[in-house]
Amino acid sequence: MRSARKLLIWLLLALSASTVSAHEMTMAEMQLRETAPGTFLWQWTATNELAPGQELTPMWPTQCQADGSLLRCGPDGLQGTLSVQGVGQRYSAALVKVFWREGTSRVYTLTPGQPIVHLYGSAEDKRGMGEIASAYTVLGIEHILTGVDHLLFVIGLLFLVGFNRRLLWTITAFTAAHSLTLACSALGWLVLRPPPVEATIALSIMLVAGEALHQRQTLARRWPALVAFLFGLVHGLGFAGALKEIGLPDNHLLVALLTFNVGVEIGQLMTVGVAWLLWRLSARWPAAVRARTALLYVIGSIAAYWSLLRIVAIFA
Repeated sequence: MRSARKLLIWLLLALSASTVSAHEMTMAEMQLRETAPGTFLWQWTATNELAPGQELTPMWPTQCQADGSLLRCGPDGLQGTLSVQGVGQRYSAALVKVFWREGTSRVYTLTPGQPIVHLYGSAEDKRGMGEIASAYTVLGIEHILTGVDHLLFVIGLLFLVGFNRRLLWTITAFTAAHSLTLACSALGWLVLRPPPVEATIALSIMLVAGEALHQRQTLARRWPALVAFLFGLVHGLGFAGALKEIGLPDNHLLVALLTFNVGVEIGQLMTVGVAWLLWRLSARWPAAVRARTALLYVIGSIAAYWSLLRIVAIFA
């Protein structure tokens, strides 16, 4: 089972490589401000250490001409199709924020799954339901698959429960909980500061990893679905933080919220599927037990490091 061993080693390296950015998506942000009818000042606003202007190239509507940071679209205004070359490479998505002279604004999201958006020359968002659903499903998948802390929690639950009937109830409880708080937070019904949420997420990973290392019949082992539900409430607030950065469209708001959550669940099921495959491949490998223990220590150590950083951030 040398191939299974290599797969597990690569998984360990991948998990330990991502330590600080946890569940942040690699987003690029562009701002356009209308200074006169049909004329805009535009710029990239870096959301991390990368320089978007070096990696991404906007493809403006045909009637628009860019002269440095000045974009002139003439009497037709900013309408037509907009795309950004390079999305999906170093940046998982690009946000285009348009601010009109009358004080209104609109946010558009470009992803590898939806590389083109339609602009209508005003703040009115006329994107169709299918276009929004596709974009937010892809964003949900990307968020969970690049959200290392959420993935580590799910993997910790798999080690704690194992691949048996109880796993179905545990994953279902986690899904129900984070769906609930994601919706409440995204709709503005529940608002909490990000630092305590992030710290609690890291502590939840530590707890699950620690519980999975021993066989004592603690609350987490007797009622894993309850533990998954309680911590899932906090993880949902973490998902909502990413969704807040992306923004929700005024029209089809519920569709965007639902499909983002569906994307998160698809990514979560993909993770469980890969973990199940690795478990089957290593079932007859005698060293699998030692690898399991080592992986749990790696997960717990990463979570402990995050916990310290995030607790300090609460008081910063």
